[in-house]
Amino acid sequence: MKKNILSVTDLSIAFNGNEVIHNISFNLKENEILGIVGESGSGKSVSSLAILGLLPKKISKITSGSILFNNEDLTKLSPKAFQNIRGKQIAMIFQEPMSSLNPSMTCGKQVQEILLQHTNLSKKEAENETLSLFEKVKLPDVKRTYTKYPHEISGGQKQRVMIAMAIACKPDVLIADEPTTALDVTVQKDIIKLLKELQAETKMSIIFITHDLALISEIANHVLVMFRGNLVEEGLVKTIFKSPKHNYTKALINSRPSLDTRLKTLPTIKDFLEDTTSTEIVTDYDRQVNHEKIYSQTPLLEVINVEKEYLSSAGFFKKATSFKAVNNVSFKLYPGETLGLVGESGCGKSTLGNAILQLDKATAGQILYNGIDITKLDKTETRKLRKDIQIIFQDPYSSLNPRMPVGEAIMEPMKVHGLFNSTKERKEKVIDILNRVGLSEDYFNRYPHEFSGGQRQRIGIARTIALQPKLIVCDESVSALDISVQAQVLNLLNELKKDFGFTYIFISHDLAVVKYMSDQLLVMNKGKIEELDDADTIYKTPKKDYTKKLIEAIPKGI
Repeated sequence: MKKNILSVTDLSIAFNGNEVIHNISFNLKENEILGIVGESGSGKSVSSLAILGLLPKKISKITSGSILFNNEDLTKLSPKAFQNIRGKQIAMIFQEPMSSLNPSMTCGKQVQEILLQHTNLSKKEAENETLSLFEKVKLPDVKRTYTKYPHEISGGQKQRVMIAMAIACKPDVLIADEPTTALDVTVQKDIIKLLKELQAETKMSIIFITHDLALISEIANHVLVMFRGNLVEEGLVKTIFKSPKHNYTKALINSRPSLDTRLKTLPTIKDFLEDTTSTEIVTDYDRQVNHEKIYSQTPLLEVINVEKEYLSSAGFFKKATSFKAVNNVSFKLYPGETLGLVGESGCGKSTLGNAILQLDKATAGQILYNGIDITKLDKTETRKLRKDIQIIFQDPYSSLNPRMPVGEAIMEPMKVHGLFNSTKERKEKVIDILNRVGLSEDYFNRYPHEFSGGQRQRIGIARTIALQPKLIVCDESVSALDISVQAQVLNLLNELKKDFGFTYIFISHDLAVVKYMSDQLLVMNKGKIEELDDADTIYKTPKKDYTKKLIEAIPKGI
């Protein structure tokens, strides 16, 4: 029987006197991958920071319990003693590699630094070991990657550098905190495969933290489910998937859109906790009737042979090279339709969205909106067009002014476009919109930092619909949200589409979500259209190998 390498017993943690982790206990065995699943605020990341002694000193406190690592209680260690353990015996991969890597140091030097700090290797030996680690985590052209800065490599490659850094000193325990959130499904699959291979090779123990139970099933065999600082369920992944006991676990499994059936309304955590889930489905006949109605109309948008080319300046004496981010793309979009746009990072989907929005002009082709080529509009006409074509961004926090109350932020575009006759009328309309997106009038004078991620996304949606647009581009607008918050936002987008007759271009790397939302699906690869057809048809019978690869990479659960 495997022995415990880490034992957490009756652990409670308080922030500013307010208890956020309530008496949790669990064991991590030698040579084991343990999954911890739960949404933002469940306490999973706070618990892992406590293991590493990284809780913020002034505002947090471990109020009870112990964390035994190799029979030593980590809660009693001094900061200096922790330095010998952290990185060497217990390492961590963080969720956001860009903010975890030093932007002013090359990728190679950052990993080398860890080796020089925790081992007796010489500089040259540490450099060779870093190159060997880069090969182990399957980074391309390891010598070039060694000399590159974090901003010069892709998100998946940055995450691999973080993994190389974490495993550099051959730790006994590796904590992976949401290491694949916001990565493409194919990159996510590669990272999961890589972690499993490294674990099998080095026999280290891994704690894998995520909000996605389907993803946990791909890597772990044992799982803990956390909710509001409590451990609500634990057991084998297979058992929990087949017969979850706690309503919260049931909600985590079912809030994610199914690839087999399309529910009219996705269930949320609240639905499961209050037993108000709906099992009504959208039948093939419902879908057919809706499509006949949609596709009998004149197109709202026609994209004809659109290209977007970028020139890279290569210095004084070298010739500039060109790169086509969007290459000869054509499609039609009809009123009331949702067109899903999928593909890996760098495939050109956001560039295409920006060209349609006139945020980054196309270098060739036509974009007809209501029959008018919007690529030829002057500044004044383009500004008027902004009212009709709007965007919901991926990160609502960075698209809201932190110094402006959210009510004012929603009213601002109304003023710019001269909607309604007075501030009083506009304010009434904003309050009505806030209610419509599930927020109350009380929120009008609050600032963005006072809201959760899901609430901020609702504010972003409120700001978009305040202009009563005809076409909305949703660019990765649910990718960073928890599963149940994502379900709420998707339900809201579908409700608003039904009530206001919106037309959506839904850009995402999450294929399960895109299938649920879309009528037609456009698959992009290297700037070109790989496949374009009914969303359900593409999922059932993909024609291209690239599409098959994307679909096979979706975590399916057990």
